Amino acid sequence: MKIIEKYKIHQEAPFNNEEVMLVSRVPILIWTLLVYVATLILQNFNELIFLNSLFFSITYFFHILVHWYSNLLTRFWSWLYFLTQGLMILTCALLMPFGSPAVLIGLLPVLIGQSIGLYSHNRKIIFVSLYSVSMFFYAEIFLRKAYELLLITPLFFLMLIIVIAYSMLFLQQVHARLRTQSFLKDLENAHRKVEELTLANERQRMARDLHDTLAQGVASFIMQLEAADEFIVQGNIRRSQEIIQQSMGQARRTLAEARRVINNLRLNSASEMVFHEELTDEIQRFFQATGINVYPKIQMSSQMSRMLMEHSLYIVSECLTNVAKHAKADNVWVTVNEQNDRIEIEVKDNGTGFDTSQVGKQAGHYGLLGLFERVRLIGGEIQITSASNGTRIRMEAPIHKGDKL
Repeated sequence: MKIIEKYKIHQEAPFNNEEVMLVSRVPILIWTLLVYVATLILQNFNELIFLNSLFFSITYFFHILVHWYSNLLTRFWSWLYFLTQGLMILTCALLMPFGSPAVLIGLLPVLIGQSIGLYSHNRKIIFVSLYSVSMFFYAEIFLRKAYELLLITPLFFLMLIIVIAYSMLFLQQVHARLRTQSFLKDLENAHRKVEELTLANERQRMARDLHDTLAQGVASFIMQLEAADEFIVQGNIRRSQEIIQQSMGQARRTLAEARRVINNLRLNSASEMVFHEELTDEIQRFFQATGINVYPKIQMSSQMSRMLMEHSLYIVSECLTNVAKHAKADNVWVTVNEQNDRIEIEVKDNGTGFDTSQVGKQAGHYGLLGLFERVRLIGGEIQITSASNGTRIRMEAPIHKGDKL
């Protein structure tokens, strides 16, 4: 329910208009550069004015500079941004009289389009639009004759319509992309929480198994010993021996079950675990149980998350178990190292190998499928190659430094 409520709150929250201005910087920059070239061509084709062109270029540069930092300038003083940009556009038009149509038609509609992306209130958009239109008419009336104004004005409003339509479409696409990124981030966080809760539930389940195994087994063992003691007091030695034999069998079963559960619970929290020591202990237990030579090479320096540490240890343990059961090997090489913020684990043996195409197809053999599932949970990749001279299992996953889940 908390995840759903968070999703609804985030869906209803307004988007950061600063991000919209940031995303729109590059396409507007390309357009303004095209307008700059067109203005110089129109002006110099009719009349070459070197000094005016120089001041025009300087003013235009500041116009581009202010636009490039529009996401910062509009954060607190959006009205100052539009006022400054409008005045610089007017200055550029007055400096280049023959190139002014390109400046006015090319830049003022863009200014209105930016207001659509920035403001959510229609009044502010209308104010910027009236301000830009007034700049256009002032410049054209000052520079041109009446019949020229009648020719240029329709072009201005046509460009204005095109820019407004494009701005609305672009704004929808930007919001859709930001919404998708936000939802993916929320989904990733929710997925991590689910994995964390799943791991906690698994620990609780194993703790219950351990409690039930030891408590019930020891309680039954005590009851049998008490019964045997009672029969000894009564002189029924034969019956007491039978009960003791049963108690010995019960004790062995309880010990075996307790060891199995303890092995599952031996992993501590990330703050209590040392990956190198845990992995070394795992390899030592494997050697003592099987007699297979193990050649470890462990080189890790970064702090690993609890989830990555536990899954990595389980992966190595499962690989070693498969070697003991199926490989008929006498040597195993375990290599663990860190490279480019990723952990790389390789377990290689000199056994008989197997057919990798049969993974997951044989009933009752799910160990390798479990490896794939664990690797998927930590966002890693796994490769399994096998031949007549041995098997090689290689896994790598991101370390996620600083993540202590």
